[in-house]
Amino acid sequence: MIGIIGGTGLEKNNIIKDPEKVKITTKYGEPSSEILMGKIMSKDVALISRHGVSHSITPTNVNNRANIWALKELGCEKIIATTACGSLREQIKPGDFVIADQFIDFTRHRIITFYDNFENGNIRHCPMGEPFDKEIRSCIEKSAEKLGIKLHTKSTIVTIEGPRFSTKAESHMFRSWGADLVNMSTAPEAILANEAGLKYAAIAISTDYDCWKDDEEAVSMEMVFENFKKSVDKLIELLVEVISIA
Repeated sequence: MIGIIGGTGLEKNNIIKDPEKVKITTKYGEPSSEILMGKIMSKDVALISRHGVSHSITPTNVNNRANIWALKELGCEKIIATTACGSLREQIKPGDFVIADQFIDFTRHRIITFYDNFENGNIRHCPMGEPFDKEIRSCIEKSAEKLGIKLHTKSTIVTIEGPRFSTKAESHMFRSWGADLVNMSTAPEAILANEAGLKYAAIAISTDYDCWKDDEEAVSMEMVFENFKKSVDKLIELLVEVISIA
């Protein structure tokens, strides 16, 4: 089964055939939303709305542990996440699709591990050198090529705490670190998915140039939502194609 973690509204686009809403509570609490289960291209899928169906959950308060654990308990072996990002590179334009292959975790208030203690010698330090699954990334690349969708195949995402956007100084600092995109969601999900033994990859949509680019308007909530909405049809087309071969 393939898990999907999407932004608000993805569950409203009728991409799942014969959907069934499943309410589940994990030992880490309740996930962000009821889980929409069904089929896409004959593949079993389970979809969670990251910020809730009414986008009421702030980035810091997303229960990432419950989201990942719920998908694992339901039998998911792979997770494909979608995310809106700010671009930190001239060549990644608003509306472009991007595959992440590395992340920088700049969050400060998230719970980012399932290992609350190392009792009884149960010591766990999860390798994170390659946090995004190569096979799923390859499926995204092949699907975009087939559909004629412009795709950047490598990027480093820096995940910030939010809900505020970056200062200009921070935006330039992230660029100097080698980051290509900035968002508020990917790092905790990728970390926890790896700890849970699930294959995880993210399809990013560039919605803005953050605030580093002096000849462009600085990012705003309205800009993010407007540009994401413009790309959502292509995102769904890409997601369905990826699932068909993943």
